[in-house]
Amino acid sequence: MEAQYNDVINWLENYPQLHTLIALCLLVIGAWLANWVVKRLLVRGLVRLLQATSVGKGQLLHDSKVISRLANIVPALILSGGIGLIPGLPETVIIIVRNVCGAFIILTVALAITHALMLANSVYERRPKARHKPIKGYIQLANIVIYSIAAILIIATLIDRSPLILLSGLGAMAAVLMLIFQDTLLSLVASVQINSNDIVRVGDWVEMPALSADGDVIDISLHTVKVQNWDKTITTIPTKRLISDPFKNWRGMQESGGRRIKRSIMLDQQSVHFLDDEECQHLHRFRLLDDYLKEKQTDIDKWNKQLKQQGQEPVNTRRITNIGTFRAYVDRYLRSHPGIHQQMTLMVRQLNPTADGLPMELYCFTNTVAWVEYEGIQGDIFDHLLAILPEFGLRVFQHPSGNDLRQMNLPGQAKSEPGVSSLG
Repeated sequence: MEAQYNDVINWLENYPQLHTLIALCLLVIGAWLANWVVKRLLVRGLVRLLQATSVGKGQLLHDSKVISRLANIVPALILSGGIGLIPGLPETVIIIVRNVCGAFIILTVALAITHALMLANSVYERRPKARHKPIKGYIQLANIVIYSIAAILIIATLIDRSPLILLSGLGAMAAVLMLIFQDTLLSLVASVQINSNDIVRVGDWVEMPALSADGDVIDISLHTVKVQNWDKTITTIPTKRLISDPFKNWRGMQESGGRRIKRSIMLDQQSVHFLDDEECQHLHRFRLLDDYLKEKQTDIDKWNKQLKQQGQEPVNTRRITNIGTFRAYVDRYLRSHPGIHQQMTLMVRQLNPTADGLPMELYCFTNTVAWVEYEGIQGDIFDHLLAILPEFGLRVFQHPSGNDLRQMNLPGQAKSEPGVSSLG
């Protein structure tokens, strides 16, 4: 067998080009076989072994491709070590092949490390508190550093020079690079802050009036954040503006399960008065006010008895007002309304009087955050309150309209017929 091998070698020495070609083919086949053995046997066995652990459960380890990336190093090592044994190859070709294999190994290791970091992030996101303290921004920053180091090492390997030479050149170009990539660096810092502090997520409703953005976040990238407004237009916001400019994120409202109603009814202050006995008896018909009026009247009578002689004058006594009774009715109406969240703040209050009337504000929360349902609940509440105001002897304040002016009897003009304007 050895003699036959020597005869083949001696014969191939007479044909150096054929000898080189056969040796190259054998080297390539050997690298391919090594790659097949590693991926088919060793990698599959290691994956099955790791799948028994918490890290390898499900498809995380399979999808990460960490082990398969590292398996690609084996054929590169075989090619790099075996290329020098090929007879008849120029020294330049050997150096180029070794440099390319070295660069490929560096790239493979860098890809494997970044995939391992992504796998670590996927495992971390399984934790209950991971949503509030994500590490995705730090993972992205680490990936950029790894790729930058890998790029320097790959270039140094391809040109067969020390990486320190490239690093010394980068120091002189740092100022120029910072000027050129200023927006990228600012966006990178903003992205890290947004991810680490959980400022914005895809699906959040954000409102930034300065950039005419009011809608749902549909995409977050390194440089831009896309917001689909309610009119279906899309606003593109630079990522760094989410750090430097104020904006409103409605995520807290959506997660709380209640949406705020803060709206006022403008009352005509001239319609405010004390209730007489007939009006009180009339309001006792209201189921929500019967107990209130009884308790209020008992408290007032007890107070007035303490006045003794002075209590004979109405100006010295306490009496029930129509506006206070209406405020109590609204409060009880909201507390019995099925669309109002009873575990959140609920109050009915008067604001400072204005030239447009006396504002009575409703401050409460609906038990839904859906926009259409929220508007329906709010509309039903104010429909009812505006319609029931006359029962309390109150009027809504509003400025005179054109129809009000037409119905006025101006001096020196005859009354107009019903439905006919007196102005002409």
